[in-house]
Formats: sequence, C-alpha cells, structure tokens
Amino acid sequence: MSGSIFAGTVSPPASAPTPASANEAVPLDQRGNPAANQADAWFDNYRFRDGETLPRLKLHYATLGTPHRNAQGAIDNAVLVLHWTGADGRTLLGPTYTKALFDPGRPLDANRYYLIFPDNVGHGQSSKPSDGLKAKFPNYDYGDIVDLQHKLVTQTLGIQHLHAILGMSMGGMNAWQWAEAYPDMMDGVMPVVSLPITVSGRNLLWRRMVIDAIRSDPDWKSGNYTQTPGGWVDGFRILRMMIDSAPALQHEIPDGAAADKFLATTRFQAEHVDPNDILYSLKSSFDYDPEPGLSRIKTRLYALNFSDDEFNPDTLQVLERLVPTLQRGRYTVQQGTPSSPGHFTMTRPDLWAQHVGDFMQWLGDSPSQAGASSAASVQSSSGS
Repeated sequence: MSGSIFAGTVSPPASAPTPASANEAVPLDQRGNPAANQADAWFDNYRFRDGETLPRLKLHYATLGTPHRNAQGAIDNAVLVLHWTGADGRTLLGPTYTKALFDPGRPLDANRYYLIFPDNVGHGQSSKPSDGLKAKFPNYDYGDIVDLQHKLVTQTLGIQHLHAILGMSMGGMNAWQWAEAYPDMMDGVMPVVSLPITVSGRNLLWRRMVIDAIRSDPDWKSGNYTQTPGGWVDGFRILRMMIDSAPALQHEIPDGAAADKFLATTRFQAEHVDPNDILYSLKSSFDYDPEPGLSRIKTRLYALNFSDDEFNPDTLQVLERLVPTLQRGRYTVQQGTPSSPGHFTMTRPDLWAQHVGDFMQWLGDSPSQAGASSAASVQSSSGS
C-alpha cells in the first residue's frame, strides 16, 4: 500500500466512481520531474530520541537545480522543501508544484536555487513501518524527523547554511522547529498551513480518533493485518471531512449521489495507504510544541495560512497573537473562496505562489518573472 493521504495522489481506476470532491481540482500526481536527481542517505545503527534504534535507516531524497558556491566555497542557494503527512518528495516534484514554483521564472526557479526534497522517515521511499517491521518500527516523532533532515543537509550534502526552508502542513511544523533548533542556519523559513502551538483541540481529536479507529479494529491485529482494517477507512473519511473546507464540500457534494461517489473514492484511497505508516506519522506529531521556544527564532519567518483551513482555524487567532512576538516575523492569512479546498489549498501552489515570491524578495532576492503580490497583502509584525 502506498500513496499520499492528503494529496489525492491515489486515483481510483477508470471503472470506479469518482467523487465531486476537492481532489478533482487538485491534479497532483507522482510522475515526478525527470530533471530531479534521486538518491539515498544511509545511517547505520540510528538511535532515535526515545532510545530505540534501527540497524540501518534509509532517508531518500531528491534534488533539483545546481548548488552555487560563494567566494568561501560554501553553498549559498540551498532551499529545503518539506512535505506534509503521508506525502513525499514525488508529490512536490509533480507537475502541479513544478509549474507553480520551480519552473523558469517561478519563485523557486530551479535554475536559480538548489532545491532539496527529503522523504521524511516513515514516508515515501525512506525507512517506514510497512517495509517489514510494521508495529515494531521505532517510535519516531517530529524531533526525530527534523534531526534526520538536519543530518541530510549537513552531513550528506555538506551544506552548513540554508538560504530558505519552505514546508507545508507537517513540513510547516518542521519549519517552525528548524527556526528554533538552528536559529542561525538559514536566511528565512516559510511555514504554510501550520501553527506554532501544540497539537490540540480539533487537530488533536481527529488524530486520536483516526489512531483509535485503526487500533480498535479487530482486523488490525496489533499491526499484523492481512487486509485493510475497516476502522482505517472510517478514520480516513473523518480526515477528509476535516481537511476539505466546509464551503467546498457543500458545493461539491450537493446530494446523495455525490456523497456515494465521495465515499467510494475515499474507500479506494484508504485501501492504498498503509495503516501502520499513517498511524506512526499521526502519533509522531504529539510532541510538537514550538510555542515555548519562539523567542529563540532569529531568522526571518513568513507564515502563510488560509482562512478556510479547518485544521488550523483562523478563529483561534494564533498567528495574529504569536507572530508579532518574533524578532522578524510576518504572516498572511489568505482568504478562502467558495471553491477553495481549505487545508488542501496547500496542494494548489498556483493559488499562493505569489506569497513565496514575496518571501524570497524579503530575503533579499530580486523578483522573479513570476512577480509578487503587493506588500499590502503581507501583515508584518516587525522590521527587516
């Protein structure tokens, strides 16, 4: 079982019904980018933060573009691009992201930047429970994910300073962690659809509900299932209701027939995601809590959220409350529309690429051909 839980990368066969859902508006796929270089980093006897070890840990990654070296010989154009829960670098290297962000003239033009796309532990082609250990796989958390990203950048690629970090959802949460753990190691970070607070409220409840639905299903068999537990299918549907915006679902599922199609496709998609992999990735978020360490952030930080994101509801006013406490922080809450897919808007970079352009200009880069939105669209809480 494989695929991206949040991205709609697992598509039903032509004979299967398809829902009138946000997935139809998100043409993500995993065709990848032929210009990207694929590689693996290996770490022997890797020790996780809780003391568990893995004899040989693989971290798969891809790079796009060419490293540029300054007068001192150090790479100075590296940008780390971080995926969300259940996704991997293949999703970010698909046509949707490439056309919006990495093509010539776009904000992260691969002719200009050296782009790094890791598959986080537990995801994609990196070491994960479904490789064979199943429920005996070490219990990694977000701290372990960031530790491995850092090892990849510094040890494998030999980069001591990043120009920027761009992360979506879980990747955005990792970006907040990077800014705290390595405050002098990057020129700026851009967390998208994430908040700098502990996983709590509805964000915690839906994760716990999905985990409980998997573990309480008799077919789970303590992780040694031979068929997809029905509890995971139900849990996935809870997740999908949370991740799509209420207005979008109201528009796209107007009647029982549309609901039937939605349920048929979500079942198909759930059956192509490994429940152990998703269980591990969900529970890995429970240690996340950057709020107490926000004062350590020195780098430029530009947070982007969407007003119709049900995972990180703007009604909580978290960015409005916390970003002004940063030394150099800015944020934008982009207004949703009746058809924008809430948290899923992260999978439509064409809708927010201009903010990436703003961010890169804030770091001192000249504007790309893609242009940038006006400064008035960015709410700034500090100076330069």
